[in-house]
Amino acid sequence: MKNLKQTKKRMILNEIKTSFPSKSINESMSRIIISSILCQLDPTLDELADIKTAVSEAVTNSIVHGYENNPGGEIKLYACYYDDNTIKIIIKDKGKGIEDIKKAMQPLYTTDESGERSGMGFPIMQSFTDKIRVISTPGKGATVIFEKKISRE
Repeated sequence: MKNLKQTKKRMILNEIKTSFPSKSINESMSRIIISSILCQLDPTLDELADIKTAVSEAVTNSIVHGYENNPGGEIKLYACYYDDNTIKIIIKDKGKGIEDIKKAMQPLYTTDESGERSGMGFPIMQSFTDKIRVISTPGKGATVIFEKKISRE
């Protein structure tokens, strides 16, 4: 018997794919890249700031934790938006990966022993997006996928 509830398949209206070295200077560049596609959805200033912050946190995690500040690594950024005004963003690295994703997503958890990191990267990403998913294999890298629906005022 067919499911009576039909789901509308979303259609991608635009997308961007890029990659860049894991240098701290590229964290700000990732914010500019994501802003350029996000502005096509006419977000509020708060929505723009939220997404830029989430992307910044994900890229910073790749640089600082994934590659341990080794500028030789590569970070991939993919973003698309759908006809329902939802933006989907994927940040991927091939760094050291995350041993325990559930633990890493807890507020104040950090593997940084220098005391310079607060352990709020994932909680910030969660608070500024509608959906977040983290995929990781130790020794093979991490992928952060998040979505946010942009309001139309």
